[in-house]
Amino acid sequence: MSNAHPPAEARAPAAPQASAGFGARFGVTTRGIQIALGVFWLLDGLFQFKSFMYTHGIVTQILRPAAEGQPSLIGGPMKTIDNFYGNDLTLWNTLAAEIQCAIGLGLICSRKTVKPALLVSFGWALVVWWFGEGFGGLTAHTEPSPLMGAPGAVILYAIVGLLVWPTGKKPGSSPADGGPLGERGGLIAWSALWVMSTILWLLNVNRAPGATHAMIAGMAEAAPHWLATVQMSVANDSQGQGTTIAVVLAIVSLAVAIGAWTRLRWMALALGIAVSLIYWVLGQRIGGPFWVNEATDVNSAPLFVLLAVALFPLAQPKRNAGGAPAGDALQVGVPG
Repeated sequence: MSNAHPPAEARAPAAPQASAGFGARFGVTTRGIQIALGVFWLLDGLFQFKSFMYTHGIVTQILRPAAEGQPSLIGGPMKTIDNFYGNDLTLWNTLAAEIQCAIGLGLICSRKTVKPALLVSFGWALVVWWFGEGFGGLTAHTEPSPLMGAPGAVILYAIVGLLVWPTGKKPGSSPADGGPLGERGGLIAWSALWVMSTILWLLNVNRAPGATHAMIAGMAEAAPHWLATVQMSVANDSQGQGTTIAVVLAIVSLAVAIGAWTRLRWMALALGIAVSLIYWVLGQRIGGPFWVNEATDVNSAPLFVLLAVALFPLAQPKRNAGGAPAGDALQVGVPG
């Protein structure tokens, strides 16, 4: 019998190691999300330079309709700003476009300019969400629909920006974990948005038998032929089925909100991405800025996708033979 000592790995169990999770496998980083957010801001700024934005159509077709049906406390200041904006469209529209381009370039070009760019973006997002979008219609008498982009893209820019604010902290289980709100704060924001979607789908206006048909068919009117063909096909199939569709989507939205807090977080996030992209194609015309004069952004669905990416697990535990997590390895899907 040999007196040789067994190797070290045989004498003691190996230290737990975290294997690459969904986010890590696809190279998701906080910096990458900052750059993606910057691209969206830059696109918004460039779209703001469209010739239509220098006509009074921006006031009559975008700003004033957003103020209609609002409580006087919200709608009154909106109408005042609308009139002020319309008095010198060249100056104010150019300034608005430049601000958004500057935010985008600040997020894209250098880590040193990320914080100033995000600070400006937070203020600008709140200004636009109130005076340009009327809080996404949430405070108006005419209730918005998740299919059409509620609660509005610009507030999502601010939420994502807050999640990836540089803190010097190394991200742990997800990119959002390194931000000031942490992963838990990001999950709260995600769930709140999807619970809001659940509530909006259950409102009478969105549960009407012809509601889904009307929304999709309306969006098809200004879409290019290839997209309008898809939209009208779905719209016709949904005729009279608005109640069923709304209830099903309300249940799905609630599942997305709750599922993010379970071990199946990645599945809930993936489902949220899939539903958002369906909304984007059918109800948001893929944002529409390339073929709709009054569109200046890519709408809310891409921001929902970016928010989900910020919450995707970066690592997952290796499990022992019995299926239990090895030691204190990081667990996916369990909020910290």
